[in-house]
Amino acid sequence: MNKHILDVPILTTRTACNPSIRPRLNTDEASQMALTFKAISHPVRLQILDLISQGDGLVCGCDIERHFDLTQPTISHHLKVLRDAGFITSEAQGVWISHKVNVELLNALRGVLSMMENGC
Repeated sequence: MNKHILDVPILTTRTACNPSIRPRLNTDEASQMALTFKAISHPVRLQILDLISQGDGLVCGCDIERHFDLTQPTISHHLKVLRDAGFITSEAQGVWISHKVNVELLNALRGVLSMMENGC
């Protein structure tokens, strides 16, 4: 077995070809999924999504901002990225904006990852 520069094993033996496998995601679906995953590729956005997921119903922006040493416009930018990708929904409640996790999107992503894990 050859080693890659990062000591990741590279298999040199060839396995039997399987002509029956096909992409289960078309190009448009794969592109959309990639954009969706890109939205949570930033550590702060993952943390924000985690915070919002802990709220019962809606989480106020002030409850998010206090956990970060970031400006309010920066937090708003991260929330916009999450909202544009469909991870959260937001609604005005007085002077504050409250946010909620889009469970349907999380379930769809879970389904795609499960499909790849289980091969079905």
